[in-house]
Amino acid sequence: MSMHQRPLGRTGLNVTEIGYGAWGIGADMWKGAQDDHSLDALRRYVQLGGNFIDTAMGYGSGHSERLVGQVAREHPGTLVATKISPKNMEWPAAPGTTADEAFPGGYITDMTRASLERLGLPTIDVQQLHVWNDTWLGQGDWQDAAAQLKRDGLIRAFGISINDHQPDNAVKAVEAGAVDSVQVIYNVFDQSPQDRLLDACLANGVGVIVRVALDEGSLTGTLTESTTFPDGDWRNGYFGGDRLTQLQPRLRAIEQDLGIHTDQLAETSLRFVLAHPAVSTVIVGMRSVRNVERNAALADGRGLPQDQVARLYAHRWDRNWYQSAE
Repeated sequence: MSMHQRPLGRTGLNVTEIGYGAWGIGADMWKGAQDDHSLDALRRYVQLGGNFIDTAMGYGSGHSERLVGQVAREHPGTLVATKISPKNMEWPAAPGTTADEAFPGGYITDMTRASLERLGLPTIDVQQLHVWNDTWLGQGDWQDAAAQLKRDGLIRAFGISINDHQPDNAVKAVEAGAVDSVQVIYNVFDQSPQDRLLDACLANGVGVIVRVALDEGSLTGTLTESTTFPDGDWRNGYFGGDRLTQLQPRLRAIEQDLGIHTDQLAETSLRFVLAHPAVSTVIVGMRSVRNVERNAALADGRGLPQDQVARLYAHRWDRNWYQSAE
């Protein structure tokens, strides 16, 4: 089987529509990940034609990068994206933080070299800043560092990962030509990137890497009011309070509106995101071979029929569950 590919903006890289999100296999904030299962899932993804894996130095303190690098070395041609944690370790970036506090140029260079060492690769295909603030445009020396890393052949493209629910925060960087790609939360509930960001990316040849297309699991339809998560799992906060109860009628409304069953929610949600012409790839967290096989099958270039996309626009739900439940 081959998975359909799209251009990652103007980078010259072609990425499969379904990418592999490697946060969960870092095994720190998502509990229960086992390395042998993670490696099996990564290998199955590549065997099925997947070519884009997104990780970060902060996922399990480099553990995710090591696993990703192992599989990428086994399968040359696999594209690897990673991210640099901010030096001041503030997520998201606090207002007033300067570029030099978060991403001084020398730090960007050093962290890129450290990631390359963990990955065991000569080049990172897409290096990203793990938080962003548009006030950093023209501040500090981060752009000089990124340009030098490209000249040295250590990275091929440079992008930013946008903070939770701040899609307009990167519009200036996109319009200024400062980045090759943006990574952003975009799903049936959180449609805010459609307001400005996606159009700006399309107009400026900037690749779009979508994360959280299934809203941290809520759009899979598998979470019920009685779902529990392991101690220490960060989803206890995201789905805290009565949020799982709030979720159920929203899901039933989507099913009723589109005439689909609960087990079709995940596919419909992923296809909704892929239906937008600005989107290059959707990275999905897949810790099991079964999940890889199910999601890889959606990378067929078909997207979602326009009438269903239009209906889903009405299911936008503006809320921020990254803030703790009261």
